[in-house]
Order: sequence, then C-alpha cells, then structure tokens
Amino acid sequence: MGELKLMKGNEAFAEGAIRAGADAYFGYPITPQSEVLEYFMAEKPYERTGMVVLQAESEVAAINMVYGAASTGKRAMTSSSSPGISLKMEGISYMAGAELPGVILNVVRGGPGLGTIQPSQADYFQATKGGGHGDYRLIVLAPSSVQEMFDFVRLAFDLTFKYRNPVMLLSDGVIGQMMEKVLLADPIPRRTDEELIKECPWATTGKPKTRERNIITSLNLDSAVQEKHNIHLQEKYRKIEETEVRFEEFEVEDAEYLYVAYGSSARIAQKAVQLARAKGIKAGLIRLISLFPFPKQRIGELAGRVKGMLAIEMSAGQMVEDVRLAVNGKVPVDHYGRMGGMVPSPEEVVIALEKKYIGG
Repeated sequence: MGELKLMKGNEAFAEGAIRAGADAYFGYPITPQSEVLEYFMAEKPYERTGMVVLQAESEVAAINMVYGAASTGKRAMTSSSSPGISLKMEGISYMAGAELPGVILNVVRGGPGLGTIQPSQADYFQATKGGGHGDYRLIVLAPSSVQEMFDFVRLAFDLTFKYRNPVMLLSDGVIGQMMEKVLLADPIPRRTDEELIKECPWATTGKPKTRERNIITSLNLDSAVQEKHNIHLQEKYRKIEETEVRFEEFEVEDAEYLYVAYGSSARIAQKAVQLARAKGIKAGLIRLISLFPFPKQRIGELAGRVKGMLAIEMSAGQMVEDVRLAVNGKVPVDHYGRMGGMVPSPEEVVIALEKKYIGG
C-alpha cells in the first residue's frame, strides 16, 4: 500500500527510479543534485531490483551511456544540474533524432556560466525550445514538490516510451534540496527480456530471422530522407501538444488577476494568492505541470476572464514569452522574477502584482 518517508527531492527522484522499474542510471556529481547519485550508491539498487548505477567519467559520457542503453529498449536515465545539462545537450539531441526514450532530471542552479549553486529557473528556454542543435522538442515536466519528484519518474517513463522521445524533469535547487513527506508507491518490477522485446520492436536486441535489422542512428546524409524524418518528428510533437498538456488551477474561478508559474515559484505564488485575497485582491494561479507541451489553450481562455497575468519565475523572464504568445494581446502580461539564485518571497510577489496592475 506504499510507505511514508521524509526525503529530499533528489532522494525521492532516485527512489522513484528504483520503484519505477528503471534498468540503468548513468550520472556525474554536480551541486545541487549530487544526492541522486549518492542515494543510489547507498541504496545499492542492483541488489534490490537488478538496476545498474554507474558514475560516468563525465556528463558527456553519461548521456551517451543513456543513448546506448536506450537503444536496447532499456529504461535508462540520468540527472545533472545546469552546466552539466549543457554538456549533455548534444547527446540529448542525438536521442531525439534517433527517437530514443530516456529520462533526464535537471536540478537547475543559477547561471550563466558556472554561476552559483543556488536555485534558479533560468534553464526554461534550454529545456522547452530544444537546447541542442536541430528541430526537436523534449517533453518537459515541472515537479513542484518532493512527492512529484517521486511520482513524475514513473510518469516520465510512461511518456518517453509512449512517444519514443526524451523526457526532462525540470526541477530546481529548492525542490531538489528541500525535505517533505513522500508516499512511496509500491515498486513496479523491471521488464523481462521477453516483455522488452514485445514492447520495443524497434530496439537493438539481436536480429531474429523473422525481421530486418533494427538500426538506431541520428545520422542521415540524404537530405530528402532527413526532411521526411523531420516532418515525422514535427507530427509527433503536434500529437504530444494535443494529448499531454498538464496544469493545475488555484482560486481561478473568480480571479481578476492571474499568476502563472511552475516548480518552486508556483509554491510561492500559491501562498501569494492567499495573501493577496486576504487584502481583498482576487488573485488566482495556474501552475504549469507540463512546460512542453505548454497549456497555451487554457491560458488563452483564462485571458478572456482576467485583467492581467503575472509570470513568476526565478529568471530574467523566459516562460513569460510563452504566456504572452498564448494570451495573444488579450490582456497585459508582465513578469516578476529574481536571478542568480535569489528566491522571491510571497510578500514580494503580492507587491509586484499591486505595482503592476493595482497601483499599490
């Protein structure tokens, strides 16, 4: 029936992987996500489930190990923080081009450059707009609690194999390091070789006489064939946009002003809604769970019911651009954020709303 434990977000992610039937994790330590690898090493998942855990010699090696394991149909994953994710981007683009499943966790820290080890949300563009080279998209989920760090691993594996497309969990140093109670769902057993072959007929599992070779590659030197492949990928992304949008609403029904946020900023904005309403300001919140696909239709609908929207981000303003596109000029859309690892308070967020729209 599950087990209740007090855990860090990073620890919950690692335990979620073990219980989601993951086959392999390849990673490299970097603050503020190093507890993922440390938890794996302490828990010895190979003895629990047969899951392989390996500290690679670099982030580049780790993502290419994920590529190799994913090519055989295995449930493979990695994690890192902002500079490490940048190093992995070439391999992530290769995985998207080769249509390989894989789960990637980014516990975002402040940048640019090596920046700081404090939390940030400044990797939104990198995650949602491709990040690496070429025309591709990742499915991007934004956990806002330690519980979701656990739960979203299972969801990510479901989505990555459903669409044969990498999935990124875009977390941050707040969610990765904070401790909360987590209800640990019962484990899912790792697939048998027979189940894997049945579920992943495209995988490189050895060639029987009944089919042609399976070839996994992102390289195609024939421009016409490569264009056809790109068209196929874009059709897949459109299908994902139609079927996999996820969001949560808070005090939206009578709201006159709307916060838009994800991750730890959404937690702050939810408290800000309560503080604003205590002052007589009818504020609400739409919390984004999927960043790609972006809930543009719902935000566009809500734009017709409110006087303004305020995007709350720990960045100079990235998600706000997608909010503006979704609103399409119906109402004013503004941004409030902190940078460099600074975390805004709920009181700051209320004051920002008052200054932008109420003249406080």
